[in-house]
Amino acid sequence: MKKLSKLLILFILALSISSCATVFGGKITKYQKTEPAVNQPPRQIRVGALIADIVLFWPGAIVDFATGAIYKPEPKQKTKK
Repeated sequence: MKKLSKLLILFILALSISSCATVFGGKITKYQKTEPAVNQPPRQIRVGALIADIVLFWPGAIVDFATGAIYKPEPKQKTKK
């Protein structure tokens, strides 16, 4: 019984320190990691991942912001024809 409770605690701890955008958001690009320069538009936040972080385990949002995973990847440039 003690072994099962220790495994359960370990599983809950591992689940709680994970963050949604870092785990499920895919590869983090240089655009997501670097802060925009002066007079550049701000990066957009992945709203779904932020809500999931807040609802499931709010410290996960801190991890997502620290890694840059909470931000959407760089938007593709539209080409004019």
